[in-house]
Amino acid sequence: MVFNSLGDKFFFFHISTILFSLIPIFLITGPFLSDLSISLISLLFLLYCIKTNNFSYFKNKYFYFFLLFWLYLILNSLINNFSIDNFGTAIVYGRFGIFVIAIVALLNVDDKFIKFFFYCIFVCFLILIIDGFYQYFSGENILGWKRSERTSSFFGEEKILGSYVSRLWPIFFGLSIFIFKQKDKLFFLFITIFILSEVLIFLSGDRSAFFNINLSAIFVILFSQKLLKLRLFTLITSILLLIIISFVNPTSKERVFDKTFNQMNIGDQNINVENKLHGIKDIYIFSKQHTHHYITGFKMFLDNKLLGVGIKNFRIFCSDVKYKESYLSCSTHPHNTYIQILAETGLFGFMFLLTALFYFCKYVLQHLFLRFKGKYYFTDFEICVLSGISIYLWPFIPTGSIFTNWLSIIMFINMPFLIWSRQLNKIND
Repeated sequence: MVFNSLGDKFFFFHISTILFSLIPIFLITGPFLSDLSISLISLLFLLYCIKTNNFSYFKNKYFYFFLLFWLYLILNSLINNFSIDNFGTAIVYGRFGIFVIAIVALLNVDDKFIKFFFYCIFVCFLILIIDGFYQYFSGENILGWKRSERTSSFFGEEKILGSYVSRLWPIFFGLSIFIFKQKDKLFFLFITIFILSEVLIFLSGDRSAFFNINLSAIFVILFSQKLLKLRLFTLITSILLLIIISFVNPTSKERVFDKTFNQMNIGDQNINVENKLHGIKDIYIFSKQHTHHYITGFKMFLDNKLLGVGIKNFRIFCSDVKYKESYLSCSTHPHNTYIQILAETGLFGFMFLLTALFYFCKYVLQHLFLRFKGKYYFTDFEICVLSGISIYLWPFIPTGSIFTNWLSIIMFINMPFLIWSRQLNKIND
């Protein structure tokens, strides 16, 4: 990006970088401000491209792939159980692809704003840790918000504290490696924050988030070049703290482990009387409710194999007698990305997800094979970012809706850093 005046640089660069850096803070307040930020960044970038008549930034294989998926969503919403709401969701979904390309372009102009983004995450994590621990042990946070079954800090009734921390943790960890040396005094403070944030996820009682943080940890341990000892240290230390806290206050341990086993119907005490008499035991996928969501979603797919029932239409068709498994079948989404894509976009939409998964596995395995030869396809920073992306591609865990603004924003934040870093490494090579 080239700017003809200081005014242009302020309007097209500084405003966008400030908005991007503040996204971690905005995400705590809810989806509105964070969604407004990426929308404005996308709009400012488009205005710059129009003004300079330069659209070369979009000549990118990642954007081409996203563009095809976006066009398919629009077409699907037009011809498949059309509604204004769903069509609008498909149309504005394009802002995420433009946002990614915009941030890549801004990073190529001046990557110094990465530090501002990093420190915003750092401040958010520090405040959430202090407030979350206080709420867990005292029963209310510093604003006086009561803790119910789960610690939620400033997220209140949303109960997404664990999701927020687990999804931003990999990029936070990766940026700390990218910006600071491990011998820096400040880095020891970051290590403490890393450990306590993992403990905070457990205290939040968010089982999916607890699995996600451990999945990303295993990913970094297996594929990184120099982070194995550091990541093992943070992981083991956090586990030891969890064990100590579980003895002092077993609430979160009971939710994360005991309640999970109960909901999966594992344990003789959970077998209902009728099944016990016949020696039958129903085992559920995570819970009976989740299992019935999945069955209902799969029934929708079987009845609408090519196009699905339309984006965001699971909530409408789940009550249909053809798909309804029980009174537990209905929700806004089936709580699994793969089931949702199959049910709502059919095989055509599912092929995009499988393609993304295929290339992810291909390059990660290529990196692993090269590692045995003492070479590396990805840098440690990229491995951290990829560990965050792996959370979204892992198929066997309850998830939020892929078309939810908050979740989409926090997911797409990873992509600019990966694309920019890959481009930078190719230039250096």
